[in-house]
Amino acid sequence: MSLINNWRTSPRLAAFALIGVAAVWGSTFIVVQEAVSRMPVMDFLAVRFSIAALVLIGLQPKCLRGLSRLGWVRALGLGLVLGLAYITQTFGLQHTSAAVSGFITGLFVVLTPLLSAILLRRHINRNVWIAVILATAGLALLSLNGWAIGLGEMLTLLCALFFALHIVGLGEWSARHDVYSLAVVQIGFVAVLSLVFALPDGLTLPPDTLTWGAVMLTAVFATAAAFFIQTWAQSLISPTRTAIIITMEPAFSGVFAVLFAGELLTLRLVTGGVLVLAAMLLTELKQKLPPAGPQTIVIATDGDLDCPTQEDTGLKP
Repeated sequence: MSLINNWRTSPRLAAFALIGVAAVWGSTFIVVQEAVSRMPVMDFLAVRFSIAALVLIGLQPKCLRGLSRLGWVRALGLGLVLGLAYITQTFGLQHTSAAVSGFITGLFVVLTPLLSAILLRRHINRNVWIAVILATAGLALLSLNGWAIGLGEMLTLLCALFFALHIVGLGEWSARHDVYSLAVVQIGFVAVLSLVFALPDGLTLPPDTLTWGAVMLTAVFATAAAFFIQTWAQSLISPTRTAIIITMEPAFSGVFAVLFAGELLTLRLVTGGVLVLAAMLLTELKQKLPPAGPQTIVIATDGDLDCPTQEDTGLKP
């Protein structure tokens, strides 16, 4: 109950919420794959992100009024980076396989601590690097059956870089602004970028009820809810920890593929999933337990990851 009561300041609950986000993203892979076989990918993204932005604005029509000028600049920057990540991934998929794309995109788990160290001068300790290596090995087992370097791979590597930049930027700025407003502006900007790329060939709307269902499912749960949760969660936990947790997405994707798409449960799939899970658990087990004391609340630590432990005796400012 304490986690629920202190949800605004609970890094532990934020981590569980991110696991839920990874599960949602993994579960919608089959749905998205079916939808983009029926309509162009950029059109799908444009409709998906537009609906997601409208849903969030509909729930809180005045949500953008309290966002400062600096908040707008940062939110638009994050939206630009996130949009570029989706666009480079989309064009990369035209020149490489989905499996290779999934693995290279997942390399944001390596790039995130590197960018944190370079851009923010965060210290990344040995245990975190072990978790990064485990997660990368797990991604390789889940995704790869051989690949070569070409245009598609280079575009997808750019996608991984943009995703890592987005995670780092969100971790640095989300605690300083209203997380709901940040999520709305980011999602809206991705919608605009997607429309820019989709409109030259004419915007194609979902052609049937099934595709509309996929669009609505991904817009509401995998976009509006998921990016709001990620924005909130990153106000409490480090970018590196976030990246490692999000690498659970392909593991969840594999589980749902076995359960609902008839794929075989292989030793390779199980081993990859176990390695990714071990990486996540390693980061979680390193979180320090709260010291004894009647009034003290410890905000669990990204101290062993990117920043020092913080003790808080009330609400976060």
